[in-house]
Amino acid sequence: MTLIFKSTLAAAVSWWVAHDLIGAISPAFAPFSAVLIMQVTVYRSLWQALRYVGAVSAGVVVQGALGFLAGPHLLTFVLVALVALALGRWRPLGSQGSQVATAAFFAFSTYVAAAGSAQRWSQLGQIIELVFIGCGIGVIVNMVVLPPMRYRSAEYGIHTLAHSLCDLVGDMYPALREGKLDEERTRQWRQRAVQLGPIAQQAQSSLHTAWESTLYNPRRLRRRHRPRTFSGYQAVVDALERVTYQVTSMTRSLDQWGGDDGEPHAADFTRAYGDFLASLAHITELLAGIDEDRLRAQSRELCEAAEEAQRCRDRLEDGARETSLPLSDPGRPYGILMAEATRLMDEFQHTCDVLQHGVDRADTGNADSSPS
Repeated sequence: MTLIFKSTLAAAVSWWVAHDLIGAISPAFAPFSAVLIMQVTVYRSLWQALRYVGAVSAGVVVQGALGFLAGPHLLTFVLVALVALALGRWRPLGSQGSQVATAAFFAFSTYVAAAGSAQRWSQLGQIIELVFIGCGIGVIVNMVVLPPMRYRSAEYGIHTLAHSLCDLVGDMYPALREGKLDEERTRQWRQRAVQLGPIAQQAQSSLHTAWESTLYNPRRLRRRHRPRTFSGYQAVVDALERVTYQVTSMTRSLDQWGGDDGEPHAADFTRAYGDFLASLAHITELLAGIDEDRLRAQSRELCEAAEEAQRCRDRLEDGARETSLPLSDPGRPYGILMAEATRLMDEFQHTCDVLQHGVDRADTGNADSSPS
């Protein structure tokens, strides 16, 4: 809704400048440009404005040059279309590449309708001028009127990913404790683990949007709230993304195993593995509620949870070695599952360490900036 309001405001101001102040022959170019470059962050608006101005300028210049050389004829239009469409594929123009041909076609129409050579060049120049006006007004409106700040989108991405992991691991550990590893259950775990990949990508996208929203944003200079000093979200999302890979590999091993291979101590192993996964489920539950305003207390909880998970993993390994399970047999699942447990523990420990480091660095920065 905010974006609609700002787009309307930018379009209205652009039309007023183009129609009432300048008296342009085709004033619609200005509001069209203002609306086109309005994006969810100031950074994207500025970047799209640069690309759009470049695309339109290229299209008008192509038409002007070929029109001057060949005149306003059908063959000229074909050449203009050919060159403009080729330029539109230039990678730096990105999604605005199609605007090269669009601008060239509008410019050709204006060029043909003009009375003389001087009027033609004047109107072609006015098209570029109107695009500059519209893009400039669009960027200014997006920057000044409720400039978007999306700090929380990074947290929401972590919440969603951690909650999905918590749901999956939370379904797995009771079944492992009870030794209920039937084929249907393990197959569902494996399918759900595969679906974690797109959720991790969405979390990365949310994080990138949050970072973009801080660039060229004047609200960074006049925030009433305390400065956002924690910058470890990228490392947290990266670690959780790697956790999804390990969970996917673990569910594949469990699905291939089925939990019944005649080993007398298999039930003890799966029970201990369930205890370990229960400790990881607690960590993901804490991550699913992460809040930078409460990060100091949450980081302590996470460190305590990581220590408990490490103890569970140690008990799992000690039990496996004491019962002489075939950990080194590549045809049996025990060694693979132990390796997955170690990698999962490493990633969760790294996540907790990153959070704690962010809190410590924020505390150090606040102490340095406080008056003596």
